[in-house]
Amino acid sequence: MNNAIRHTWVVSVALFVTLFAALSIIQVAVTDELNANPNNVRQLYEDRGAPRGTITVDGRSIAESVRSESSAFDYQRVYNEPELYSGITGFYSIAEPPTGLESAMNEYLAGHSDSQFLDRMTAMFTGQSMEGAQVELTLDGELQQMAYDMIPDDQRGSIVVTDVRTGEVKAMASKPSYDTNLLAVQSTEQFNENKAQVEDIEGLSPYFNRPTNSAIAPGSTFKLVDLVAMLESGDYEPDSTLDNPNSITLPQSSSQLQNFSRGICEQRSEAELSWLVAQSCNTPFAEAAMDLGEDTMQETAEAFGWNSELDIPVTTGVSRFPDDLTDASLAHSAIGQFDVTATPLQMNMVASAIANGGTLMKPNLVESVSGTDLQVLEQVEPEELNDVMSSDVADDITEMMTGVVEDGTGVRAQSDQFDIAAKTGTAEIGDTDMVNSWVTGFAPADDPQYAVTVAYERIDYETGSSLTTPQLKELLEAVVEE
Repeated sequence: MNNAIRHTWVVSVALFVTLFAALSIIQVAVTDELNANPNNVRQLYEDRGAPRGTITVDGRSIAESVRSESSAFDYQRVYNEPELYSGITGFYSIAEPPTGLESAMNEYLAGHSDSQFLDRMTAMFTGQSMEGAQVELTLDGELQQMAYDMIPDDQRGSIVVTDVRTGEVKAMASKPSYDTNLLAVQSTEQFNENKAQVEDIEGLSPYFNRPTNSAIAPGSTFKLVDLVAMLESGDYEPDSTLDNPNSITLPQSSSQLQNFSRGICEQRSEAELSWLVAQSCNTPFAEAAMDLGEDTMQETAEAFGWNSELDIPVTTGVSRFPDDLTDASLAHSAIGQFDVTATPLQMNMVASAIANGGTLMKPNLVESVSGTDLQVLEQVEPEELNDVMSSDVADDITEMMTGVVEDGTGVRAQSDQFDIAAKTGTAEIGDTDMVNSWVTGFAPADDPQYAVTVAYERIDYETGSSLTTPQLKELLEAVVEE
């Protein structure tokens, strides 16, 4: 090889290496910085008009990108059955950052994840549009539709169904809802008009998923947390006899805490703990919480997830258990009032942990992520969050929750197919006649598979109680495999 050819070869190799290094730096090292640059108009147009990945349920697309016929963008985001999934998918817009799963899974949907690097390189050299990955959800489409249809259109309701063994969310429905296509338009002016229309719907925000973000007073469903603290302390047993005054005067206070006036707690001035759970009496739990102390109660609540966020992968709202409580405030907190709040998902996590022998599994909405060639980029595996209680305590609480359904406040949840374990709750809202109406539970009681939580906000007591427990029963009968 003569010198001229050798020099040409060396220069060619050096140029190739330099080009490859530059591409690697741009595609890997600084891609996020360049994409996030607000002056990068080209990236904005590419992202907003790219063939974004699909979000699927049972293999069917609930969010997809289709060719745009009358726009500066090549592709348009389209939502199928939008009201059914609006709180979960969120929306993808040219006017605002994405929300919901569109935001949480954006790297995969937009094709920006590290695992899609080779796809990006191939698209760059071939000139083809980079297609995003497919995100398959854990939801059961039929169960999701069933849960959604159960909630009356004029109510603020949430329903959550999870597999207690894996944490997979099988249904997460809520109302009011809206058509996410209204916010996926490719005109900023039209987006603003449609957004105003959506925000006029009473009780609705397009940035808010009620089952994961609506933290409200949980009422007596919080007594499940009390039970864990009580039984784990060793000072209480299901057959322990406790005083059950119809009202107590709270310490350093002239105010009274009373048993629920619509129940039968006043029939017994003292009773076994199992009976007190079944009838949801307030005063014994208030007394027990004051005896156990704030630290014990808070530690138990936080073991279930209170006072912390969770990514499922959408970010959940924070359920709150306050600190620096007086004894009077602690007594009210023990019955799910004062400043205690919980999302429907949080109360579902409580029931799930009890059903799973004391082990709390992380709730999860995403089953898998696949590339354009159907190669699995990510397979989500079940993840343990915490061992909240011993299996013996979980078994004791399960038996007491079964009593709630057999002859307590949850009798409307009785099934002739299997035993259901449940806990009801009614949280008063200030001086109004409205309440938050709750039920959370699981089945079969002797071999738990699924947990269901139903919550209605700002509803009258009679309507709420007529909806919650029958719906829990119907959902469990639909999902449990006998």
